[in-house]
Amino acid sequence: MADLSALISQLNTVSVDLSKAVESVKLSDVTKDFTETLEGVITKLQGVSRDTGGGGAVFVQAFDEVINGSLAEFVRLSGEIGGNVKAQCDAVQEAFKAQKAFLGAVAEFKVPSPTVLQSLLKPTSDQISAVQEVRDKNRGDKEHFNHLTAISEGIPALGWVTVSPKPGPYIKEMSNTVQFYTNRVLKEFKEKDKKHVDWSRAFLKLLSDLEAYVMQHHTTGVQWNSKGKDAVAAAAAPPPAPAGGAPPPPPPGPPPPPVEPAAGGGDDDKNRMAQAALFSEINRGEGVTSHLKKVTPDMQTHKNPTLRAAGAVGASAPKTLSGPKPYKAPTTTSKVSAPAAKKVAPKKTPKTELEGKKWAVEFHEDNRDLVVEGNMKQTVYIYQCKECTIQVKGKVNSITLDNCKKTAVVFEDVLGTVDFINCQSVQAQVTGKVPIVSIDKTDGFQMYFSKDSLECQVVSAKSSEMNISIPNADGEYSEYPVPEQYKTIWDGKKLVTECTESV
Repeated sequence: MADLSALISQLNTVSVDLSKAVESVKLSDVTKDFTETLEGVITKLQGVSRDTGGGGAVFVQAFDEVINGSLAEFVRLSGEIGGNVKAQCDAVQEAFKAQKAFLGAVAEFKVPSPTVLQSLLKPTSDQISAVQEVRDKNRGDKEHFNHLTAISEGIPALGWVTVSPKPGPYIKEMSNTVQFYTNRVLKEFKEKDKKHVDWSRAFLKLLSDLEAYVMQHHTTGVQWNSKGKDAVAAAAAPPPAPAGGAPPPPPPGPPPPPVEPAAGGGDDDKNRMAQAALFSEINRGEGVTSHLKKVTPDMQTHKNPTLRAAGAVGASAPKTLSGPKPYKAPTTTSKVSAPAAKKVAPKKTPKTELEGKKWAVEFHEDNRDLVVEGNMKQTVYIYQCKECTIQVKGKVNSITLDNCKKTAVVFEDVLGTVDFINCQSVQAQVTGKVPIVSIDKTDGFQMYFSKDSLECQVVSAKSSEMNISIPNADGEYSEYPVPEQYKTIWDGKKLVTECTESV
């Protein structure tokens, strides 16, 4: 058995090498038929490991290495941080366990029907939803909200099992999105608490190890066992109800017993009889008011002038009680203008639509899951968004943020410029290349450059609190402020302006 496992491991290594060969030949002049032949060989090699079946399959055992390695370290660091981070990490751990069970089904069963496949994926899907629910229920946790958002944005990487033929790049995309939030954690806790820095690196390593695992064992997607059993019986069934069912709710308590008068009479007897009558009235429920008379308009003083006149008696007559008199306006009035009510503009309907060649992302609030997939002929216009995160996938022509507050944008490649106009507290991260970033009338700006964007030009006007973060060799960022103050002098021929730190 050990020799068989070693042979399968060698075959997996060969499949990875062939996958790299496929990527290289696609860039050359090799025919399409030859490329397809190589991919077919890879699929057959990956199918060899499925024949061992169930949890004994090589790729299931390899997934255990991810769980016992980088996931265990991430769980340990999350436990040290505690609170909502630990609670969310517990759900992450359960999601990985559910995925291991799914991979065991892949090794054991034939290709299932869509309905059965959905039932097999449901445990993993439920745990992914549980992870994101922790973030949604704890938006008030300002100290750890970046932690919670990073995990929520990264956990969908477990959806690689539904991606074909290349699930590896899908995990890479998730990792790039997570890095935007882990950079925030690094910036906030770098000088405060090292365990948060280690936590950020551990989560990124977990995603990196998951990607490496998929690239080695599932290069073209999951391969079901062609010689396995039927997967119909593996569909998850609802848990059985406890024996005897749930106990019925207890019956309502009896009404208070009537109070019986004691023999002998006297004031105590009268009091007890009055109490008994009171309880009797209360126990009548809604019928307690059935004997009350309705007050008609002729009995109301504000609708019957005769009753008001009868209430005004002479001084010698005995005073009688009457109802309150209706309000009468004073004889001398002064014109006092009431303050005008402040008009509140109605909220406009959020939209994310492609209008011709322009993506319009407008009027969103508190939405961290906005995704736009564009191409080189399309532009992205983001208008009046508040507390949102927008991810732009693909290479687009240009991106504009106009009148946005507390909004972040993560993008890959831009051919033209990325503009920030009339914004407050905005952030941006580029994972590819961008030639120009323009900042106009913006207060509060944070930009994270990639290693490929270090030649980008930053043009600013009428803006403040601008910072640029440059990546270091160790993966961390160094932050540099953009000058806001300038000194201008006359050199005898022209005005010369240079930036200065103080006036």
